[in-house]
Amino acid sequence: MSDSKSKPRRAGIAQPALQAALTDAATDPVRRALWLDALEQQLRPCLPPALAPHCRLANVAGKRLVFIVDSPVWNARLRLAAPELINVAQSIGLAVTEVTAKTSLAPLHPRKPAQNPVVPVSEASRKGLQAALDLLSASDSADAPAPRGIHRGRRKI
Repeated sequence: MSDSKSKPRRAGIAQPALQAALTDAATDPVRRALWLDALEQQLRPCLPPALAPHCRLANVAGKRLVFIVDSPVWNARLRLAAPELINVAQSIGLAVTEVTAKTSLAPLHPRKPAQNPVVPVSEASRKGLQAALDLLSASDSADAPAPRGIHRGRRKI
């Protein structure tokens, strides 16, 4: 027979979601993602201000910092900023010697839909729309004479 024993249950104490995720078997990916996020927060101030919104730290692979950029232009700009990034990464204890950039097809930060406020229709616009609807309904009936200013058939140019 197997010697498997079930774990004793805790007495109804709720754990926060992050704490529960960190105590699970899937701890390593979550901890790595948190570490990468903290590392990005340390490296981001070293990026040129124009470049920062267009790149993101994706990974630390061996001796490389891997960034994702959203166009080839930012890829080139990241290469120019690489020596400073390497110096900062080494100063915080990473043994990195190069920076790699991967270009993404999708934007890094999806744009929020435009918040167009609803503008109320003016009384003049309302009257104009009503007049246009009246003209359309009048022209639909074959027996009704054409309203003044509307010519049926071809117009001479």
